Amino acid sequence: MRAVVQRVSEAAVRVDGEVVGEIDGPGLMVLVGVTHDDDRGKAAKLAAKLWGLRVLDGEKSCSDVGAPLLVISQFTLYGDTRKGRRPSWLDAAKGDVAEPLVDAVVAELRALGAHVETGRFGADMKVSLVNDGPITLIIDL
Repeated sequence: MRAVVQRVSEAAVRVDGEVVGEIDGPGLMVLVGVTHDDDRGKAAKLAAKLWGLRVLDGEKSCSDVGAPLLVISQFTLYGDTRKGRRPSWLDAAKGDVAEPLVDAVVAELRALGAHVETGRFGADMKVSLVNDGPITLIIDL
């Protein structure tokens, strides 16, 4: 699994003009990509890492201050651009594999006590955010 994590002061995701997920106040916006060898164990590990990641003000984590997370599926995190100008998506898991694992990350976060908003899997999403810091990290499991 791969995640791009941004510390945000606000973030929202829209589908067909409708807000489907939104967080306000300090929190994390997380893009999650799934590859072929990912499983529920990696989803749980990623959730724990996100919940405890100490990147909020004062080196606090979401678990320390109850900060929300906006989690959005993002297959393009596994785009391969080493050859040519057109990315290859061969390393990205197909939707029927990826969707349950992104859902598992969200479920694990919620089980830990997190307030989690989400996008809509497979939809054409419009994401807006205010990156705070800016702080942007890449997590590879």
